[in-house]
Amino acid sequence: MVEVRGAIPLPPADDPTLALYQVLSETGKLDASRAPVLSPDEARKIYRGMLTIRIMDERLLAMQRQGRIGFYGEARGQEAAVIGPAAALGPNDWLVPALRDAGAAIYRGLTMRQYVAQIFGNANDVGKGRQLPCHPGTRAAHYVTMSSCIATQLPHAVGLAWAAKLRKDPVVVIGCMGDGATSEEDFHVAANFAGVTKAPLVLFCANNQWAISTPASVQTASPTFAIKALAYGMPGIRVDGNDVLAVVGVMKEAVERARRGEGPTFVEALTYRVSAHSSSDDPTRYRDESITEQWKLKDPIARFRKYLIAGGLLDDAADERMKSAIEAEVRDAIAAEEPVGPPPLRSLVEDVFAQVPAHLEEQLAEIEALPRQKLGGVHA
Repeated sequence: MVEVRGAIPLPPADDPTLALYQVLSETGKLDASRAPVLSPDEARKIYRGMLTIRIMDERLLAMQRQGRIGFYGEARGQEAAVIGPAAALGPNDWLVPALRDAGAAIYRGLTMRQYVAQIFGNANDVGKGRQLPCHPGTRAAHYVTMSSCIATQLPHAVGLAWAAKLRKDPVVVIGCMGDGATSEEDFHVAANFAGVTKAPLVLFCANNQWAISTPASVQTASPTFAIKALAYGMPGIRVDGNDVLAVVGVMKEAVERARRGEGPTFVEALTYRVSAHSSSDDPTRYRDESITEQWKLKDPIARFRKYLIAGGLLDDAADERMKSAIEAEVRDAIAAEEPVGPPPLRSLVEDVFAQVPAHLEEQLAEIEALPRQKLGGVHA
């Protein structure tokens, strides 16, 4: 047995796995030497993507509270850690998401109506209501439908990346996760396999410091999550997850490194879940909300807006026009999708069997004979 005495040696404090990479400080000061190269249109698109998340989350969470949808999970305060990775990808690359990444799907091309249809689980939902709300998928935008099972998406992400490498396809995959996912065996499997095969993958951990009610402090004994990269033979970097310029810059570099055939990177984006885990959660029961109030002052949208205005890339009037346009887009999507009925009942079996077995036909006939009110509005 090997006896370990004293503290385990760590990399120096300025190692990227321990330090916090930042481009735009909380006060809005820019480190120009680190700023990613973005055109004015790209910068405004990133801002619009973040603002879209904030506005649609506010509206759809309110609808859940009104009883008009069954469930919702916000990305409030984490918008930079959602849009930043999406902005680093090319159109043929893939994003394999975690719970709060629906805004990345919209940024990459999912329409607001398609997203709202998924929230309702109506007949226009491509998943036909068979996923929880906030679980969209879009083949066209190369955004994989997520699973609520923590970390199960990560082996899928490395599988996509390895397939691309075998096919010599210059595709990069981002596999997203929260801090809680790093405690799952799927994370180990994915990180180890990616490191060994040098798959063109970026593992992106949005460390919002809470895995539902479990704080990061009891999630791991490591000083950071990024330092875990060293065990799998890949570089790791810890970035300010509320600084969208830093996230975009780090992710662009990691994506291009993967595309050059240099293997995977693990990125930890330090942020904070300022809202509840979901509409089913009450965070006041398990955390100090005075800390939450401090993190609200680090709002990633307000920080980026200040930078855009200071650089002449946005003004107050343009900002208001953008907000109004997004609000109209969300309202119009809700108005169009809320009246749409649910998917056909028969799709439950007809989408599985080319020829429906007799016993299932019998069960369907019994259900279809029930009064409409007992079906809960399901289309027979």
